[in-house]
Amino acid sequence: MLDWENLHCFAAFARQRSLSAAARELGVEHATVSRRIAALENELKLKLVDRRARVYYLTADGDRIAAMAQRMEEEVFAVERAAQAGQEVLRGEISVSAPPVMTAWLIAPRLHEFQRQYPGIRLRLITETRIASLPRREADLAIRLSRPTEPDLVARKIGSLPFWLYGTREYLASHAPSARGFLAYDESMELSEQQQWLRAVLRGRPLVMQSNNLEVQYQAARHGAGIISLPFFVGDHDTSLSRVEDEEYTPLVREIWLAVHSDLRQVPIVRVVMPFITACLQEGLGISSPDE
Repeated sequence: MLDWENLHCFAAFARQRSLSAAARELGVEHATVSRRIAALENELKLKLVDRRARVYYLTADGDRIAAMAQRMEEEVFAVERAAQAGQEVLRGEISVSAPPVMTAWLIAPRLHEFQRQYPGIRLRLITETRIASLPRREADLAIRLSRPTEPDLVARKIGSLPFWLYGTREYLASHAPSARGFLAYDESMELSEQQQWLRAVLRGRPLVMQSNNLEVQYQAARHGAGIISLPFFVGDHDTSLSRVEDEEYTPLVREIWLAVHSDLRQVPIVRVVMPFITACLQEGLGISSPDE
């Protein structure tokens, strides 16, 4: 019998094409991924990767085995979803992937309410900027800022999230619009709608700081470092910041979607967590019902 963990690590590497990226996906050290791949090669008596100057490339056999390993992964995840769907009790862990700022401002402050009502359920909040895969069980539920397109997902639109520009009153008063500097995401978020909108707003003005963490940008902005793009529910409620009123652009508006895999939508703990997450977001954003 092959060691499933060896196959699992190899499938992650084949998907990511990087030891470090596969290690991040699996939550292990990159040396562990390398060791597992070597162990699988020894089990199969096949060379699966070419190792060249610290870079791994799949061989023809590696491509073939990776395709089979990834199909096996899908079946394992399907078995796990089926097992979870068969649970009748309101007990266990459920993971929710959501943008960090929404988790911190809208969900985390109300967790105590959920804990009092459902003490047997543990919520695991995943706050990565990347999109967690529901089919691959990286999360059970996900808040997305665009409509999910993956097959087998069921998604409900919760509402809309507007963004605008903010700075301290002192910064805005001391910097003419043409002289303002901006705080933004780094290249890891370059393709996001927020970053693309901000790029259009810049009009040749400088980015004075970039970070993959919005909280870092936010703390810099509220201490006078420059202009930041924030969702209204953050910027409008911080008395140290003011809206930038002399920019020509209309606010960026993102849709908010709550998604779950179709295999899990009737699981009892999912059915109680989904309305809780929906209420946190809609009430925090002042939304009475989903947008049509």
